Amino acid sequence: MPGKRIMLTREGRDKMCSELQFLKGEKRRENAKALAEARAHGDLSENAEYDAAKEAQAMNEKKIAELEDTLMRAQLIDNNAISKDEALVGATVKVKDCNTNESFDYTLVSEEESDFDLNKISVSSPVGKAILGHKVGEQVEIKVPAGVLVYEIIKISR
Repeated sequence: MPGKRIMLTREGRDKMCSELQFLKGEKRRENAKALAEARAHGDLSENAEYDAAKEAQAMNEKKIAELEDTLMRAQLIDNNAISKDEALVGATVKVKDCNTNESFDYTLVSEEESDFDLNKISVSSPVGKAILGHKVGEQVEIKVPAGVLVYEIIKISR
């Protein structure tokens, strides 16, 4: 049964493709080398290095499968076909906290692309859900564990 479509930016898709290429190439070779070295140490039943190498190999293969699945279900966002005055997936939205007057820039992305350190927030996160679909000048209330945030949308860009 095919999974749901995943909206990806071109940048996000390219990053995933690069990671997949690395995992299938260099990382697989590293794992094979580590397994061979651990195997050379003798009895595999009590060989912690061998167990660790097998675990690393399994984790790598799991990540490869996840990335392949995501890329297979990916739908690339066409910024030319999306409204430029509405906060939608792929848009960078500048918001102002109405209580503190601090400003933040967030890029709205899918869960698979989210990276809080880069201010890429998922449209399924509380902040992402709240600002999705709104326009410049609108205020949104966001329920978070610490209370309610009130943000005003200042600018939307692509």
